[in-house]
Amino acid sequence: MTRGRAVPASGSRRPALLRAAGARIGGAVLVLWAVATVTFLAVRLIPGDPAQAILGGPGSQAPPEAVAAVRAEYGLDQPLLVQYLAQLGRLAQGDLGRSYALREDVVAVLARQLPGTLLLAVLALAVAWILALGLALLSTGAGRVAGAVGAGVEIVAASLPHFWIGVVLILVFSTGLGWLPAVSGSSPAGLVLPVLTLAIPLAGFLGQIMREALLDALDSPFALAARARGESEAGVRLRHALRHAAAPGIALSGWAFGFLISGAVVVEQIFARPGLGRTALSAVTSRDVPVIVGVVLVVAVVYIVLTAVTDLLARIVDPRLVDARTGPVPAVAPGGGAASATDADVSAAAR
Repeated sequence: MTRGRAVPASGSRRPALLRAAGARIGGAVLVLWAVATVTFLAVRLIPGDPAQAILGGPGSQAPPEAVAAVRAEYGLDQPLLVQYLAQLGRLAQGDLGRSYALREDVVAVLARQLPGTLLLAVLALAVAWILALGLALLSTGAGRVAGAVGAGVEIVAASLPHFWIGVVLILVFSTGLGWLPAVSGSSPAGLVLPVLTLAIPLAGFLGQIMREALLDALDSPFALAARARGESEAGVRLRHALRHAAAPGIALSGWAFGFLISGAVVVEQIFARPGLGRTALSAVTSRDVPVIVGVVLVVAVVYIVLTAVTDLLARIVDPRLVDARTGPVPAVAPGGGAASATDADVSAAAR
């Protein structure tokens, strides 16, 4: 048996866990501040006058007096630094302001549009996971030819842009076969094409990650121990290797969810589906600065929360994952000593 590191006492782990939690919270605050700052500066580069946007756009032909009054009301006549600090102060209080175009609170706008986008992203993530697991199992266990085909499908799927997939799916399943609606309505059938459009590129990417992890897991000591006990190859793959192969995919699911929400900007536009992405695109077009800032911050918060959740899930699925601040999760070897990760895997397979 390989000698492992000593198990840290529970009392000594508690301060480390608190430090790790504090570092994560501090990092989240820093990310939100950076996102708010970059968004504030980026929207100032969009051509056009925010005061004109508030009054209905350049076509409104608002008189100069009305434009000046709006500038004073919204603080747009103040220096850029004053506007920036005022925006940070409002954001710290949870005040996202009022939409220039919709004339209502940004929080109300986002609360109305966010559920549809979250539903789309959750379904797409689930479908991507199913497809990725299928591709990984196919490309690692169905022979050399099938493995090459599966690996090729993963690469092609990961490289396809959302708008191209969406157009092809509409042409085939809506215009051609007439099976599914091209416009995403309130029926479940209207979700099928948008979900597939979002899921296919992500499935290709996750499939590549899981295939490499699955190949490594199949050559690990715990897989060899399971084979030595007489388990079938299918049992080794499904009972032992697949759990470890899923850990990298779980760890990436927080990033993947942010990727899906970003892709929703294109997908919701293609399928005329209301949601956060379509609202963001409309806000950029109309220079609706409060909505733009609100959308970006909501996406950042969702990403931060899901990254923390998926990190926790990955540690539950594969306890070998080590955090540099808290140390490894120890496995207890026979006799009460600490076992290495390899010893723990072999022992788990032997059970």
